[in-house]
Amino acid sequence: MRKLFSMVAAAMAASSASSAPPQAAPITVSIAADGTGPKINPDIFGQFAENLGTGIYGGVWVGEGSAIPNVRGLRSDVVTALKGLKVPSVRWPGGCFADEYHWRDGIGPRAKRAVTVNGSWGNALEKNDFGTDEFFDFIQQIGSEAYISVNMGSGSVKEAADWMAYMTADPGTTAGAERAANGHRDPYQVKFLGIGNESWSCGGAYRSEYYVDEMKRYARFARNLNLKQQGTDNPAGGSVAGSSPMRRIAVGPGSPGTDYTEAVMRAWKGHDWSWSIEGVSLHNYTWVSWPPTYASTGFGEREYATLIKDTLKMEDMIRIHSAVMDKYDPAKKVPLVIDEWGVWLAKLPGSRDGFLHQQNSIRDAIIASINLNMFARHADRVRMTAIAQMVNVLQAMILTDGPKMVLTPTYHLFKMYVPFQDATRLPITFDAGIYRFGDVSLPRIDAIAARAADGKLWIALTNVDPSAPAQIDAQIQGIRARAASGTVLTADRVDAVNTYDKPDSVVPRQIAARVSNGRISLTLPPKSVTVLSVTQ
Repeated sequence: MRKLFSMVAAAMAASSASSAPPQAAPITVSIAADGTGPKINPDIFGQFAENLGTGIYGGVWVGEGSAIPNVRGLRSDVVTALKGLKVPSVRWPGGCFADEYHWRDGIGPRAKRAVTVNGSWGNALEKNDFGTDEFFDFIQQIGSEAYISVNMGSGSVKEAADWMAYMTADPGTTAGAERAANGHRDPYQVKFLGIGNESWSCGGAYRSEYYVDEMKRYARFARNLNLKQQGTDNPAGGSVAGSSPMRRIAVGPGSPGTDYTEAVMRAWKGHDWSWSIEGVSLHNYTWVSWPPTYASTGFGEREYATLIKDTLKMEDMIRIHSAVMDKYDPAKKVPLVIDEWGVWLAKLPGSRDGFLHQQNSIRDAIIASINLNMFARHADRVRMTAIAQMVNVLQAMILTDGPKMVLTPTYHLFKMYVPFQDATRLPITFDAGIYRFGDVSLPRIDAIAARAADGKLWIALTNVDPSAPAQIDAQIQGIRARAASGTVLTADRVDAVNTYDKPDSVVPRQIAARVSNGRISLTLPPKSVTVLSVTQ
């Protein structure tokens, strides 16, 4: 009888073993640590803060009299959190709002400022408590640079020029004296100037040829008057010399159509000493279809896979428009500036129309990693971006509700990627594999590698598969790896989010890799992003 039981047990074990899924082979990643590539410009990790919903009011600005801890009206918890991201630049005041914003409404004593209506976003009252001087106070508190979008849609060249004078002129001028009277004697530094916003749509619905004619006037007369920023060979202060020359960014495409890219680059190719531009913008969101209907909470694997697939169209957008730019600018002097990108989802139930308030999940952080990796792979042309948006709007870093604040998975992802700022991208090869859900097929693995200024090697690895771990075998050429460790961001569900009650549901955890004979092996959890530093 014992012999019979033994035979049955053995047969059952054999049957179980034969029906179990085979162990997946390790994914080989090869990194040329002694290779070289383009710099990953820190500006690729820029932010966007528009006067929209509670992105500014309640999110950044609470006023000096608020019980919420603040410095000159700017909430301290948000400032502290953003400092941790080393935010290179902040784009403000929009977005569509920029083309209805009149800067004089937002300077001087707040009690005397105009109260207007934000016609772009929910017809909300705009008290203009947060204006030019508050914005510069904000970016100085977080240690960032200014990206100002001027009003081309409902404004004028004179209004833009007057605003630039207020921000950058010497206090001996009338404009500079007005700024000094409002509390800031020294001229501000405007590192980036956006000449319009989505001029093919909410910024005026201009034909590309008309936009270019207007762009030339703004580029000529909206002058940077801060002598410390000006290039010696450019009266508009935007070219070669100086401590931090201002760079003017023209409106570019928001679709695969190339009419704006062609028109702007053709004009740039023929520009003379009197004007120029130093960047072309591109806007592209993950949303599948318009208007956005995908939920930011309570979704399943189909929605997870479909939105990630939609994200991959960014690669096509970059390639299509870079090809046009290469035709006029083969030396890649003019960067492609992706100053609006991110996941645009349906508004949270119960939130106000036009406020674009959504939650932020591990899925969104994975999508952010895929985008940042694409930007890094195209770092020779893509040298600046701005995710939409910074606080409480769309794919935000931070959510607030009165005195409460929570950091989103996307915040944690951006913080994990800080070491890639100003690092040198390294050659990397790997077999991405395939993740499938129904009729959706996606690359399973994504990865980039870079060498920081201090020589340290960094690797970012994304496992898109929400169910299966991935075994990585990394071969590092050119150095002898002795140890590798870092952080991993993952969650138990594809729709996992951080809330005010449970702020640590999706946070980075420590992860260590095994190193043997210079090879690094580790297991990537499902639906995860891992960032490793390698010690030689």
